[in-house]
Amino acid sequence: MSTKKMSKEDKVSALLKLFAEYYPNPKTSLNFKTPFELLIATILSAQTTDIQVNKVTAELFKKYNTPAAILKLSQSELEEKINSIGLYHNKAKYILKTCQILLDQFEGQVPETRKDLLKLSGVGRKTANVVLANAFFKAAFPVDTHVFRVSARLGLSSGKNVSKTEQELTEILPRDCWIDFHHWLIEHGRAICKAQNPDCENCFASYLCDYFQA
Repeated sequence: MSTKKMSKEDKVSALLKLFAEYYPNPKTSLNFKTPFELLIATILSAQTTDIQVNKVTAELFKKYNTPAAILKLSQSELEEKINSIGLYHNKAKYILKTCQILLDQFEGQVPETRKDLLKLSGVGRKTANVVLANAFFKAAFPVDTHVFRVSARLGLSSGKNVSKTEQELTEILPRDCWIDFHHWLIEHGRAICKAQNPDCENCFASYLCDYFQA
């Protein structure tokens, strides 16, 4: 059957089985032990690789893994600890503001609702969804560049913008699969469906892919 004639529901059903087989341990590649550590790591991860973030947080979190501890640092001191990461100046500013908000409004705890997470500095919908899904195991669907690209190529989303992509994917995917499917799309984007020169010839899902069959 041509992928053009396959319903999105049939395609999702096939992909769920394939992804579970090829990527059996779906999880975030950011290292963290607490919701706060994940929050900070996710703020740091914008336009930076998770590998680089993990290198920085491995040292940072040894002493500074709570809002109160980070607020002992000046902005310049925090910048020095994260300056190997892109946009470190703004990220240090966001992190310090977020830590203060957590202490002032949330008793130092990371909130468990999207509405409250969005009150934090440097936290947009994607970051909020990452925290909800990975720290609190709540149904949420973060859309990063891999998710945006791979879902569009597969024909699961229109690729118009990240908000539309999130809406389209959550409408066709079983709610209890949102978190895993998000991770699977990221893994597939890193391993096979790369932004430049996707390895379509070795892709186990090419027969389902609009991009490959175009």
